Amino acid sequence: MSKKAIGQNGAGRNGAARLHAAKGNLPRANGVRTLGPVSDLERHLPPDWWRTLFNSLYLETDGDVVENDRNTIAEVDLLVRSAGLEPNDRILDLCCGQGRHVLELARRGFKHVTGIDRSRYLVRLARKRARQRGLAVSFHEGDARKFRLGDGVFHCVTILGNSFGYFDREEDDIAVLESVKRALASSGTLVMDITDGEWMKKNFEPRSWEWVDQNHFVCRERALDADGERLISREVVVHAERGVIADQFYAERLYSKARIEALLERVGFGNVRFHAFVAPDSTRNQDLGMMANRMFLTAEAPRRVERTRRSAPLIPDVTVVLGDPRLPDPVKRNGSWNPEDFETIARLKAALEELPNYRFRYLDNHASLIADLRKERPAFVLNLCDEGYENDAFRELHVPALLEMLGVPYSGAGPAALGLCYNKSLVRAIAQSLDVPVPAETYFSADDQAATIPSVFPALIKPCYGDSSIGITKDAVVHSWEEALAYLSRLREQMPGRPILLQEFLTGPEYSVGIVGNPGLGMRVLPVLEVDYSKLDPGLPRLLGYESKWEPSSPYWTQIAYREAQLEEDARRRLVDYSTVLFERLGCRDYARFDFRADAAGELKLLEANPNPGWCWDGKLNIMASFSGLRYADLLRLILEAAQERVVAQMPGLLQPSEPRIRLVAGTR
Repeated sequence: MSKKAIGQNGAGRNGAARLHAAKGNLPRANGVRTLGPVSDLERHLPPDWWRTLFNSLYLETDGDVVENDRNTIAEVDLLVRSAGLEPNDRILDLCCGQGRHVLELARRGFKHVTGIDRSRYLVRLARKRARQRGLAVSFHEGDARKFRLGDGVFHCVTILGNSFGYFDREEDDIAVLESVKRALASSGTLVMDITDGEWMKKNFEPRSWEWVDQNHFVCRERALDADGERLISREVVVHAERGVIADQFYAERLYSKARIEALLERVGFGNVRFHAFVAPDSTRNQDLGMMANRMFLTAEAPRRVERTRRSAPLIPDVTVVLGDPRLPDPVKRNGSWNPEDFETIARLKAALEELPNYRFRYLDNHASLIADLRKERPAFVLNLCDEGYENDAFRELHVPALLEMLGVPYSGAGPAALGLCYNKSLVRAIAQSLDVPVPAETYFSADDQAATIPSVFPALIKPCYGDSSIGITKDAVVHSWEEALAYLSRLREQMPGRPILLQEFLTGPEYSVGIVGNPGLGMRVLPVLEVDYSKLDPGLPRLLGYESKWEPSSPYWTQIAYREAQLEEDARRRLVDYSTVLFERLGCRDYARFDFRADAAGELKLLEANPNPGWCWDGKLNIMASFSGLRYADLLRLILEAAQERVVAQMPGLLQPSEPRIRLVAGTR
C-alpha cells in the first residue's frame, strides 16, 4: 500500500475501516485483527491497557513526541528550579519510562537517582542507555500503586511526562499518591507534570492521522467516557507494506487544576503550587495528544510522624517454637545437638527475658508439638524453628503451614516463601528476571548421567536444595574437570536424589544485607556486612562453607571474621536495591538476609536469599545489628515488633491496640 493510495482513499481511519469491514473483519497478513468501526470506544477499553501498551511501538508512535534533548533539558531545568533540588538529594522518578529525565539528572551530577516503571521493555532500555553513557542510575520494575524502595528515604518524587491517571478507578490514583507520600522524607517534594484536563476536554481532536516515519502511519480516534472524566483513545498503527500492525485502546483521567489540587490535599499533601504550562518542542509537531498542554506543579509531603517505642507490646504473650534437641539433626556436627547449640538457646532466652512486658513460653518437643499448640492455642508464635519440623530442613515450611492451619499468627516467612527459597536455582531465576546479577550456573538434575563441566575454573559445586551450607565444603571449589567430577560423585553419594548446581566461583569481596520490617509498614536496612578472609590460610579457598558453621576445630571457624563494609555509595545502594526488591518478590516477611559476592571484575552478584535467617547471637544478622549500636535483645525486639505490626495490620480484628505516642520529626534535608 503506497502513500499515494492512502491519500486517495481518504486516509484515514474511515477508509481503512470500510475496506477492512468489507473483507469480513479477517485478520491482516501479519496476524493482527482489528475491530473495524466502533460506536463506543469506552466499551472496548481494557481496564489494564497499560500492562501491554508501553513497548517499542509506543516509542515510535507516541513517545517520540518528546524524545529529544531539547524537551528533556527544558523539563529538567524546570524540575530543578521548581523543586529546589540539590546534588545530594535522593530523587525517585516514578513511571520513568525510558529514563530520559533520570539520565539527564545523573548527567548533571545528581548522585542518588532512581527510576521505576511498570514496563519491562522501557526499564531495560533505560538501563541500556545508562550503561552506554556510563551513568550510575538505579532502575526498577514496579507498580506505581505499591512500589517498595524504603519509607521516607526520598527528598523528591517525580511523576513526569503525563504519567498519572491511567487507572480506571480514581482510588488507584489515590493509591499512587499514598505510595509516593510513604516514600518521601518529611516535607519532601512531589513534582507532577500532567495534562490540563479542562483544556483537553475542549481541544482534543476526535479523529486524526499522521505519518510517524517513512513506513508507518497512525489513525487515532478520541472520545470522552460516559462521565466525561476520562479521554478514551484508539490508535490503529499501519505499516505501508504489511498493513495493520496494532489496534489498541488507552485512556487517561482528566484532572483540572482545582481537582488535582483537591486530590493532593485529600491524601495529605500541602503547599500545592502550579509553576508553568508545558508544551513539547516536537520535531513531529502534529497531533501532540495528551502532551499538548500540561500543568507543572509541586506539592509538599506532610511532616513524617514517627512512633516512639511502645510502652506495651501489641501481643505480650509469645510462644517460641524451636528445633527439638531430643532428635537427631543431620545438619549439625555429628548429627546431633552440641554444646554450642545449647549455649545458643540459653543466650536467646536470656536476651528475650530483657524485653519488658513480654511473657514467653517455649515449645521444642516436636513429638507433642501439634497437641501442645491445640491444647493451649498461642496468641502469637515467634517461629525460630529453622531446623525444620523434626529437625528436617526439608520440612522447615511445615511449621508455619501447621500454624496457619491452626489459625495461629506467627513471625517470619510463610510456607510458600520458605519452599521457594530452599531451591537455590529458582531463586537465581527470579533474581535474573528482576535484573539482579547472578553467577553463571549449570543445573545438574539428580537423574542426569552427565553434566556440563564449566569451561572456566575455579567453579563451585553445591546442592540445589539445602540449608546451613550442607554439602558445601572446601573441596566444593574445584579447579579442573577431574576435581569437578570427583566432587560431583561425592555429592551424589552423600545426597542421593538431590539436584546439583555447578556455578562460577566468585572471588571478590563478599557481603550480606540484613532487612528487618515489612513493605508498607517500615523496613530497616542494617549496616552491610563484609566477610573478612584476610587471616584465612592462603591455601584454602575463601568461602563460608559447612566448616565455618559447624566445625569449631576448622580454620574456617577460627580464622574468618566479619566487619562493617566500607563501600562506595553506588555499590551500597545497589546492594540495598537488589535486596529490597527480592524481599518483596520472594515473599519474605519481618526479617531476611541476602548474600552477595563480587566477581573478579568487581560485579556484585547474588549468592543466596535467606528468609528466616540465622537468629543466633553470633550470626550475621546480629553482627549487622551490632554495627548500628543494637544489642542482641534489641534485634529480637525489632523482629517481634515488625512481625506483630504486620499481623495486626493484616488481621485488624485480632486486637485493638492503644494509640501509640507520636512525635514530629524534622525534615531530613
